[in-house]
Amino acid sequence: MSVKVTKKAPGFKATAVMPDNTFNEEFSLADSKGKYVCLFFYPLDFTFVCPSEIIAFDKKVKDFQDRNCDLIGVSVDSHFSHLAWKNTPVEKGGIGNVQYPLVADLTKKISKSYGVLFDKAIALRGLFIIDKEGIVRHALINDLPLGRNVDEALRVLDALQFTEAHGEVCPANWNKGDDAMKPSAEGVAAYLAEHAK
Repeated sequence: MSVKVTKKAPGFKATAVMPDNTFNEEFSLADSKGKYVCLFFYPLDFTFVCPSEIIAFDKKVKDFQDRNCDLIGVSVDSHFSHLAWKNTPVEKGGIGNVQYPLVADLTKKISKSYGVLFDKAIALRGLFIIDKEGIVRHALINDLPLGRNVDEALRVLDALQFTEAHGEVCPANWNKGDDAMKPSAEGVAAYLAEHAK
């Protein structure tokens, strides 16, 4: 199965290491019902690009929370590996005590259901923004050496929430506070006349 934007996000239940370092053996995507979700996959614990992303997401946890969005990381490692990595200091290749759940996808079923399983072994760098109704509204998949931009994930989340609240659409390079467009030929023409200089 491959995830499609505008379709229901595949549900899952798995063991996760929680922010307080406990194991939640019944962690489920359904736990976030009524909230937005930024679900991201990374290849493996104790690697190179991955900690830079995980720590970058951790630095923005409050920004996601302020937008009523749960941040969830997933890899094919075990929950024991996740915990060991959290317990390893950053200066020794660890990620420190990140404050969002890290899900163990040992069976690789979650990665497969989201279409990010690479070579039947590890997950590509997939990122999915899921709305409050459980619908995938944004999907991004990077190859293994290409780290993601956390601020871009927040920008897309802002755009989604803006369109839901105002019924307008967000043009290229839109950021929170910028002008948007009315979804009509006249609205686009008016926007372009003012901003295309």
